Amino acid sequence: MKKRIISSIVLMLFITVAFAQSTIMKGKVVEENTNTPIEMATIRVLKSNEYTVTDKNGAFSIKAALGDQIEVTHMSYKTLLVTIQNQQIISLQPAPISLNEIIVSANPLQDISQSTEINDTSKKISQPRSVGGLFRDIKGFGITKKGAYASEPVFRSFKYEQLNVQYDGGMKVLNACPNRMDPITTHVIPEEVEKIEIVKGPFTVRFGQNFGGIINLVTKTPDRSKLGVHGSAEGGYETNGNNLVSGASVVYVGKKIDVNFNGSYRDFGDYTDGNGTEVPSSFRTTDYSIKLGVNPKENQRLQFSWRQSFSRDIDHAGLPMDSPYDDSYLAGIDYKINELSEKINSFTFKVFYSYVDHLMTNEGRPTFMMVDSRTPVESWTYGGKAELVFSPSDHARIYTGIDANIIDRKGNRTRIVKMMNGVMLPEPMTFYDKVWQDANLDDIGVFAEGKFKIAAYTTLTTGIRADFIATSLDDPAADFEALYGGSIQDETETNVSANISIKYHKNGFQTQLALGRGVRTASMVERYINHFNVGVDPYEYVGNPNLKPEVNNQIELSFLKNFETITIGATFFHSFLTDYITAVVTDIPRVYMPTTPPVVAKQFINVDKATQTGFEFTFNVKASEKLSFTSDVSYTRAQNKDFDEPLPHIPPFKANLGAKYEGNNYWVLVSSRLVAAQDRISTTFMEEKTPGFGTLDLRVGFEPYTGLSIGAAVLNIFDKAYYEHLNFSYQNSNTLSGRIYEPGRNFTTYIKYKF
Repeated sequence: MKKRIISSIVLMLFITVAFAQSTIMKGKVVEENTNTPIEMATIRVLKSNEYTVTDKNGAFSIKAALGDQIEVTHMSYKTLLVTIQNQQIISLQPAPISLNEIIVSANPLQDISQSTEINDTSKKISQPRSVGGLFRDIKGFGITKKGAYASEPVFRSFKYEQLNVQYDGGMKVLNACPNRMDPITTHVIPEEVEKIEIVKGPFTVRFGQNFGGIINLVTKTPDRSKLGVHGSAEGGYETNGNNLVSGASVVYVGKKIDVNFNGSYRDFGDYTDGNGTEVPSSFRTTDYSIKLGVNPKENQRLQFSWRQSFSRDIDHAGLPMDSPYDDSYLAGIDYKINELSEKINSFTFKVFYSYVDHLMTNEGRPTFMMVDSRTPVESWTYGGKAELVFSPSDHARIYTGIDANIIDRKGNRTRIVKMMNGVMLPEPMTFYDKVWQDANLDDIGVFAEGKFKIAAYTTLTTGIRADFIATSLDDPAADFEALYGGSIQDETETNVSANISIKYHKNGFQTQLALGRGVRTASMVERYINHFNVGVDPYEYVGNPNLKPEVNNQIELSFLKNFETITIGATFFHSFLTDYITAVVTDIPRVYMPTTPPVVAKQFINVDKATQTGFEFTFNVKASEKLSFTSDVSYTRAQNKDFDEPLPHIPPFKANLGAKYEGNNYWVLVSSRLVAAQDRISTTFMEEKTPGFGTLDLRVGFEPYTGLSIGAAVLNIFDKAYYEHLNFSYQNSNTLSGRIYEPGRNFTTYIKYKF
């Protein structure tokens, strides 16, 4: 399979490249209303991707051909596309202040080391079951799931709390379920996500604890250039599962105030895989969100956010339990002011509060005849951030601030035992198990990060961060306390992270060398879970309050070259992981169903050494104004040095291939995923080898008139029966012998009307 993937990529390398004659063009960028020069505006030639920035007088010079299209960008002004002329004066209009994004690529003193952003409109033709599905085609990513509803991204070898997943630049909704059947990706609807921003590795310290990377889900914001009332209505249908999606948004934009309302209803049924086997995967969700924005002045933005999500009757193919409900809400306040003085660029303030109410029950499952089990759990997360940005000189920008994430979790499991050792009890016995033990984890972080333009085309970034951690149990279980000397003490720790990188960018060529140290404190599950099945194996897991924080020392080298019609990019990375957190089999007796093998539990521990190595490669071709080809491959190899075996849950070698033709009012996209077999598995975690597979999808879109778009797709055209390596199911979940197969052939339609 790997040879087939590589051959598919190599075939595309024989396309020739043509260059147009160019010369040095000069110009000046000014503010439209005042005619004052704009410094540090970025000028990019779209054809060659060559770029430069304006000096303090707003002047620039760049290599381009007369009549080339250029893009002029600046964080404080609206992006402008113009045809370049020599000695040109370009006027920019002030832009609305962005509160939701973390990546600004318009300026070398504002962008983030090793970052990327995804904004794939093709997702509109199919209806992902959750936001987690949007990561399927992003290089370096896999999706882990124990059910068709709850899926979340795995990046390289990093997963769960090793990734900092946030919403609109810093807000969070954290799972209440110990089995992660309710991650943040289930509390935000795919149709609401405008783009996904990704920081690839511990190469910034500004957005919270960062061990393996940051993912920012950016939702739609009003276009303040369009005054009045406007909005959209949309709907979709899928044949495989009789899935229905509907949604609407209404936006009012005034001179000082704007209001944005989004609502959605999703009804997904059980789908069939390529073999015709039905996979339990149904659920219903109702979501809505409201954003109220106020602009007291042109350089200020105040925004209030509120969203709620209600999920019902969720079937989990990968667990012996289902969720009758999963509800959440999130509230946030953002404030930002730009250009406070000549040296102070901006001040940002953010606070948020979220709550998750989740229920798991085994009613309707085979185990219900023996035990009636119900686990209502709750999670509270609140925090915020304050950041001050200032420029001590024309070639430096400093970011300083403080942020906080406070997490509380509560919940107990009630077991009504009806049968014991195969014999029905005359009177059922009731037990109460402490799941979260009323656990708390507080993280207060302080940071400073600087960006310095050390040469005309070279930028240096460096930062340092300290996280002050405090954890405690308010209601510990007696058996858990007994494992650790009869008393669980509150714990505190201080973790220091840092990053440094150097980036060179000229004539469409960019290269960067980045080094980062990311430190992650142990999660609540790793610290405090008490005899609960939270792994991919049948063991009960026991937390360890004495865990050390794990450390990722990562080095990454990347290249990107934009020719006139071809883009080639490559990234190579290696991580030295110390105090890596994993779990091992112990002699601690199993507590629940103690005679059922395995009769002992697993406990979380630190291991001294682990490594991660891999690469990602991109090769894209714009064959004509309408036809383009895309391809990327990614591979990660990770090893537990102490156990002399691979780390668990590593995405296999993968390639994404695509061809897109865009007409004036229609487009056609053919895409393929080629995934190699994964034979590097962790025997400690009872992983199984998975075969390779390939899928082919066809998507088409048509815009008969402005505002109306219609799409259709055929997914998994050849009705392939396959399952992802990161999918797993418990043997007693009474489906598919421990595997979750993906949907077979699926026909989808989608329609959207904007007004």
